[in-house]
Amino acid sequence: MGTFNKEIIFNGAATALITPFDKNNGVDYDAFASLIEFQIKGGIDGLVICGTTGEGSTLTDEEHKECIRFAVEKVAGRVPVIAGTGSNDTDYANSLSKYACEVGADALLLVSPYYNKATPKGLIKSFLSTAEATDKPIILYNVPSRTGVNIPLSVYRELAKHERIVAVKEASGNMSQVAEIAAECGDDLAIYSGNDDQIVPVMSLGGRGVISVLSNILPRETHDICEKFVKGDTAGSLKLQLEYLELINNLFIEVNPIPVKTACGLMGLCSADMRLPLCEMDEGNLAKLAASMKKHGLI
Repeated sequence: MGTFNKEIIFNGAATALITPFDKNNGVDYDAFASLIEFQIKGGIDGLVICGTTGEGSTLTDEEHKECIRFAVEKVAGRVPVIAGTGSNDTDYANSLSKYACEVGADALLLVSPYYNKATPKGLIKSFLSTAEATDKPIILYNVPSRTGVNIPLSVYRELAKHERIVAVKEASGNMSQVAEIAAECGDDLAIYSGNDDQIVPVMSLGGRGVISVLSNILPRETHDICEKFVKGDTAGSLKLQLEYLELINNLFIEVNPIPVKTACGLMGLCSADMRLPLCEMDEGNLAKLAASMKKHGLI
């Protein structure tokens, strides 16, 4: 993959892991432990805990912390644990990030402060505040469809100077922006695809892999898309990317994580229960998801 000036948290595929709930709407830690084992046995390269897919925004502060601590304990160093600790309140993000570092998370995933629609200066000050408050490597998370703000190149350029800001999860869907980040910050900012349908394109621009939703149900195959690319089998990587494209699209047929949690429920990995405002799938969309899962022998 070439030289890189900072710590590499992982190469390949890291799963943005769902958070399973029980019938009483509490976190189901037995199922959580089983999901972690399923991922590691499937050859996954890292786990993101309490991100968007993990419904971090509907967890209480106590649950959020316990999920991170629990995951670190269960993983026991087998793969990197990346804690989703971003917030629309920088002080809270700092507090949660400090806790994640204290309990042994390997890295932090910081979404840009949502709802507030911060200016470029505000984004820089917020991310640097968390970087200075903590001692673990940081992955920035750009998902403007959810936050209302795209992290501009000028912000990436400035943040890449910090020794602990080492990577970005790019979920803007804008390949031109990914190319610009690679060109401007290539030796100081690793790039991970934030979209499963863009793994190969992002890696072709020097990306290190993906933070994936698909890998919740197909950890081995998502890992293989990345590994084949790294080993020079770009045709094999592309073949897998396109083979699973319909399934990937159906995992986003409704807002994430509704479809992927439903898929995990259909596979018997955990309950499909979610917390409002997330709810069960529309029947027509559910039929499409189930059909694409059957096509790949998942159910």
